[in-house]
Amino acid sequence: MPATADLEQLLRGASLRVTRPRIAVLGVVHDHPHADTASIIGHVRRDLRDVSQQAVYDVLQALTDAQLVRRIQPPGSVARYESRVGDNHHHVVCRSCGAIADVECAVGHAPCLVASDDHGFVIDEAEVVFRGLCPDCRSETTP
Repeated sequence: MPATADLEQLLRGASLRVTRPRIAVLGVVHDHPHADTASIIGHVRRDLRDVSQQAVYDVLQALTDAQLVRRIQPPGSVARYESRVGDNHHHVVCRSCGAIADVECAVGHAPCLVASDDHGFVIDEAEVVFRGLCPDCRSETTP
């Protein structure tokens, strides 16, 4: 996890007030990439026992709006959060256990892919989700 001073600096750099819940949530997202909201709440409550569920939701929204965290929601999954922002990476998702890992840009520079027809849009991001079985799940199904 980044040092508290680094987390405080990130918050200030995004013009957000530095609060204990914001530091805690931002730290958890840095430590647990692709965590869902319930997991984040559980981790935050280890340090801030009385933080409400709504407070964590509000902090996640503020951090997402400030682009300090990225909200992703692979098809068939709940929303998840990661601290890797500012690039256009993709994800690989295990069909069995739901594990998620980062995958670098598919081809070339952002937005990584060129649409066959952009319909007049100026495309600045492409989202790709690769699906398969992670090594642990694959070993469970292989005799």
